[in-house]
Amino acid sequence: MEPHEKLHHDGVDLRRWRLEDAGVVLRLVTESLEHLGPWLPWAKPGYGMKEAADFVGKNDRDWAQRTAFNYAVLGPDQQVIGAAGLMSRIGPGGLEIGYWLHRDFEGRGIMRRAVIALIDEGFRLGADRLEIWHDEANARSGAIPKSLGFIEVDRCPVPEDQLAPAGSGTHLVWRLTASGLPRRPE
Repeated sequence: MEPHEKLHHDGVDLRRWRLEDAGVVLRLVTESLEHLGPWLPWAKPGYGMKEAADFVGKNDRDWAQRTAFNYAVLGPDQQVIGAAGLMSRIGPGGLEIGYWLHRDFEGRGIMRRAVIALIDEGFRLGADRLEIWHDEANARSGAIPKSLGFIEVDRCPVPEDQLAPAGSGTHLVWRLTASGLPRRPE
């Protein structure tokens, strides 16, 4: 089954990243370094056009290889405000959901709705489980899986190369299976 290049849930749209999005990625990340940097080791001073171009290029290659399906999250005026995706790095049958958002759009439920779109797409693609991994100290990231019926299934050390400045060094692992899907209003 082919992944959809556009997703939608409750007023939030996602679309596949385009190579020409490197400039917008650069702007989003550099404007949000204080917000993203504590939790994402790659979001640091010196993030430049090379890193942004590498990000969209890798997303394009991953899509072609079917190892990840990453999307630009679109805001109210269809401007790109963040990223969310499905990645096959948790083993056969599973997809990990990852996300980040520009600081100006936090606290509006946008990412929660984007994750719902990814849940629907992940199970449509045939995943038997979806997982969200985040640092134990990152309460905002943890609020999303908790609110969507994911179950905490593990705590594990963060690999040295993924340790972020504000991180505790422990990843929480949340899992949702198709049989565990909560009923939600459409």
